Amino acid sequence: MLTDPAIKYRPFISPIDLPDRIWPSRQLAKAPRWLSTDLRDGNQSLAHPMDVERKLRFYDMLVGCGFKEIEVAFPSASQTDFDFVRALIEAGRIPDDVTIQVLTQSRADLITRTFESLSGAKQAIVHLYNATAPLFRRVVFGMERREIVSLAVSGVTAMLEESLKRPETAWTFEYSPETFSFTEPDFALEICERVLDVWQPTPERPVILNLPATVEVAMPNVYADQIEWFCRSISRRDAVVISVHPHNDRGTAVAAIEQALLAGADRVEGCLFGNGERTGNVDLVTLALNLYTQGIDPKLTFPKMREVVKTVEYCNGLAVHPRHPYAGELVHTAFSGSHQDAIKKGFAAHARRNDGIWEMPYLPIDPADIGESYEAVIRVNSQSGKGGVAWVIEQDKGLKLPRAMQVDLSRRIQRLADDSSRELTAEDIWTEFVSAYHLDQTDRFELVDYEGGLRRHAGAERIFAGRLRHRGQEVSITGRGNGLVSAILAALDESFGISLSVVDYQEHALRRGTDAQAAAYLQCVRPDGGEVFGVGIDGDVATATVKAVLSAASAVA
Repeated sequence: MLTDPAIKYRPFISPIDLPDRIWPSRQLAKAPRWLSTDLRDGNQSLAHPMDVERKLRFYDMLVGCGFKEIEVAFPSASQTDFDFVRALIEAGRIPDDVTIQVLTQSRADLITRTFESLSGAKQAIVHLYNATAPLFRRVVFGMERREIVSLAVSGVTAMLEESLKRPETAWTFEYSPETFSFTEPDFALEICERVLDVWQPTPERPVILNLPATVEVAMPNVYADQIEWFCRSISRRDAVVISVHPHNDRGTAVAAIEQALLAGADRVEGCLFGNGERTGNVDLVTLALNLYTQGIDPKLTFPKMREVVKTVEYCNGLAVHPRHPYAGELVHTAFSGSHQDAIKKGFAAHARRNDGIWEMPYLPIDPADIGESYEAVIRVNSQSGKGGVAWVIEQDKGLKLPRAMQVDLSRRIQRLADDSSRELTAEDIWTEFVSAYHLDQTDRFELVDYEGGLRRHAGAERIFAGRLRHRGQEVSITGRGNGLVSAILAALDESFGISLSVVDYQEHALRRGTDAQAAAYLQCVRPDGGEVFGVGIDGDVATATVKAVLSAASAVA
């Protein structure tokens, strides 16, 4: 890389001075018109373009997601594209509320071929483009301004003539001054005005002027200024739909579109997950769900995001990045301990509040709204903390561990994660939990039976009388105390010399209903000051308590 990039690269200086711009003070309140160009612009960017089967699968998914305008092909470019348009029309696969769009260059023979592909369509958009920027005029076409204007006018005139031959179709015309983002503003306006002169749009029969950032050359605010200036300057604004089509060369396409919508744009062209030439088109999924998380109906729906991702990956042959906004496999997942703790607390607060409003640390969207489960929200590896481990146990088994027990279990899981150097599954964590707290009740103390639980005795003492299996041998024990827990501990001390003092005891139901199981937790201290923990699960809360005491005793037996 150059130490002085200025000797090779020039900054883009916006030719628009718009000190009275109003777009920064606006707020989005509704969704734009959406056009998916996955089957055309997206398809041309693939190393292995889609065959008919994959294009049809993609098309059906787009219709299911709610797209009402879909650019399906460049029918004059190949027989495959021509045949695909015919297949959609002849097989009746276009719903009455969906309009297909096709693209053409400004050549009479290509325009004729394009209209032939659309024969019999109920409605269709024909999109003509030609490049207008100085670099393209000079280097690619060797044309002057007037020649570029003439090329556009001849093309849109041919479109009008072809449409008049086919009055059975409701035609919409679209024109793109390709490379708009680095075309002189006055020239972009001039050529679009000449196009309007030919088409003569009305508010009842508007046309689409598409203003592409074919290559991103400046920050998003510059593009927004260009759009606002154009919207102010174009005549017949009430008969024109302003469309935007940015690519992502600077990685700011989403921001550019959101600001362009503030600046007056009505319509957005892009691809699901941002596929397209070079760095891609703008990402329509991100844009739509950005609106959704602001309380705006995006008019697109993704209730089963995983299925959308799988379809796109199959059809495009391209993987969706695991950290892709909203759609990535890991995008709702926290591995970091501090993030996990915040999310766990957020879910608890959400349950208490019960007002339906989504306010969740680190999660701008409820994963359930797009068909994702909460199981993947927190996953455990060596970076995880007590909150993450506790979340997995609670989500998987319904156990709400006391804080001290969370800390103890977290240390054990941390060691396991460090030793294995991999992400731990819920099964891994449960296996460690069962082993750490002797939940199977077979390796040390196993409860066989106890006589009726508690019995009152003179002096308000309580007596525990039970039978245990200890290291394969059945043993009867008895003990007295001021409650069930102290009576069991006294029995263990008398029979096995196990001395434990209770620090904390908690219990809760695992689920609601008459058949709910109970979970009991015990935190104890040994005479040497060391802590031990116990947990018991049973349909009877007293039995769960007995098992929790035996679980703690197993740690020192």
